[in-house]
Amino acid sequence: MARCSIMSVLLAVALAASPTVAQMKWERRVLIVAAPTAGDATLAEQRRILAGWKANAAARDLSIVEIIGDQVRGASDSAAALRRKYHMPTTFTAILIGKDGGEKLRSARPFSAAALEATIDAMPMRKAGQR
Repeated sequence: MARCSIMSVLLAVALAASPTVAQMKWERRVLIVAAPTAGDATLAEQRRILAGWKANAAARDLSIVEIIGDQVRGASDSAAALRRKYHMPTTFTAILIGKDGGEKLRSARPFSAAALEATIDAMPMRKAGQR
C-alpha cells in the first residue's frame, strides 16, 4: 500500500473517532475557536494562551474544537454545521460550551486563561465534581 494511501486511511480513522460536539454533551466542556485562516493573528494568540493552560484545561474536562476556514479539528462536525448551529461569523470567534450544551461565553477576542478558569470553576457541574 502506498504511503499516501496509508496516511489517508489513518486520517479517516482519526476523524471517525472524533465525537461531534453534541456527543460531548454531559461529558466535556467545549471551547470552539473559529478563524477564517490558519494565519489569523487572533487565532495564534488564543492558541498561545491555551498552550500555557493545557493542564488546567484537562483538569476541567475541556476539549478544544478549532474551525479554520472550512476545516474542523477536535470534533467530527462540519465547519458549516457548527457555524450555523452557533451563529458564528466568518471572523475570529471563541465560544465556551458547558457540559449541559449551553453557551457560557462568547467573544470576538481570545479568552484569557483567567476568564476561562473563573467561568468554568463557577459552573455547577464543576463545583459538584470538586466535592
